[in-house]
Amino acid sequence: MTINQNLTEFAGLPVVDFPAEGLDEYSLPRGDSGLTHEEHRDRWIEAAKDPAAWAWRLRVESYEPEEEFGPCFLRFLEAVDTTPITALVVGMTGSVEDEPGYLEARDLLIRHRDAFPNLRSIFLGDVTFEESEVSWLNHTDVAPLLAAYPELDTLVTRGTGDSRYRAPDEEPTEDTVLRLHVPRHEGLRRLIVESGGLRGRMCRELCSSDLPRLEHLELWLGLEDYGYDAVPEDLAPLLSGEAFPGLRHLGLRNAQDTDDWVRVLASAPILARLETLDLSLGTLREEGARILMETPAFHALRRIDLHHHYLSEEARDRLREALTASGVEVDLSEEREPSHFSGEDLYYPAVGE
Repeated sequence: MTINQNLTEFAGLPVVDFPAEGLDEYSLPRGDSGLTHEEHRDRWIEAAKDPAAWAWRLRVESYEPEEEFGPCFLRFLEAVDTTPITALVVGMTGSVEDEPGYLEARDLLIRHRDAFPNLRSIFLGDVTFEESEVSWLNHTDVAPLLAAYPELDTLVTRGTGDSRYRAPDEEPTEDTVLRLHVPRHEGLRRLIVESGGLRGRMCRELCSSDLPRLEHLELWLGLEDYGYDAVPEDLAPLLSGEAFPGLRHLGLRNAQDTDDWVRVLASAPILARLETLDLSLGTLREEGARILMETPAFHALRRIDLHHHYLSEEARDRLREALTASGVEVDLSEEREPSHFSGEDLYYPAVGE
């Protein structure tokens, strides 16, 4: 799987684009809207009559944009009454050759905080693989953004800006990498970090954050080839239940080693507090399925999402039967077959590069 579609819905609202200058038919967001070029281009004019009914997306052309992101953002403030807007999506912020990131977008949102008094949901990185691979996206420290928006309810980020090799204890010096330590934020309920490779450092930063109302947390772990080096110790405060006392949903998604995380979760105190668990987009195999079947705490959950897995049909059916018999809703769709190279079976999560 690759990320081949832009969002069509965010925070319960349909997404509408405020078009940057120079976007042509081939630069339209990929999605299932079914709109023609002209309809897509003019949709925002109708949406501007009721801005609160839409999640607004700002993005520029991914190759040599005619209009840069900053001018597009300022033109948006002039053209649309942003006061009632509750959800904002940021896509490409510059030409892919320049390794675009989200520092400028973050700082513009902070600088123009008064223009968005009702903003509750932000998505940084709505980018398809045709625009940029996830591993190419630079990012930024999200703490100043959250500080500027104390009532923000939902934050989604895609990309980490940190896919190159580092020693496990090496701290990045760049200001283009994702940083997740938030001293305190009393409004955030949903945090989703999508990546092709999540650093242990980022997990430690996150677990040191004070987010007392966080209920929904998703981490896309990814592949070692693209920066993934997180280990259970990096998430120890989360797994012990010490961090995020209000957490009810946990996603450890898109992992190259899903079975290992199933084994860790089986003895983790946090599992007893959860209502739903998401291990989808990963590499679940027979060993992980066995642990899921044999561990009572998994059978106490309301729902487990396991779609995109590497189970045989027999193992899949046994797991489904065991969980549904306990009243657990389970998604076991998208059976995958391993790739083969030099006589070796290779098991990949859904999103890497």
